[in-house]
Amino acid sequence: MFYSLKGKLIYSDNNTAVVECGGVGYKCTVTFNTLKNLAPLGNEVTLFTHLAVREDAIDLFGFISQDELEFFKMLISVNGVGPKAAISILSLLTPEKFALAVCTEDKKTISKANGIGPKTAARVILELKDKLL
Repeated sequence: MFYSLKGKLIYSDNNTAVVECGGVGYKCTVTFNTLKNLAPLGNEVTLFTHLAVREDAIDLFGFISQDELEFFKMLISVNGVGPKAAISILSLLTPEKFALAVCTEDKKTISKANGIGPKTAARVILELKDKLL
């Protein structure tokens, strides 16, 4: 529904960025990689977004690049990997390093992300390896 947000960054913390667009502040859950690449508070930023609608919540996820957004979408397509786990993986690894870990079947690197164990890392590799080659 929302492809991107462009506006003034009015707040950020560990995994949240709030972008004010037309007087409305949009709270986005972001990766650490996105957070460290954002402009300082008060400056204009652009985030590529994914809107997740569940029975009990509507969550907006923001990413510094289209590549990071596409990797997020790939990750949440894996059985057993939700948005929180995908954010955790992409906070630890850039899209390029994640692709390398998948292609080299490096379960150890992927399982370093919070909440990701060896079995989940193996499932991610199994389901995404063909998509990344």
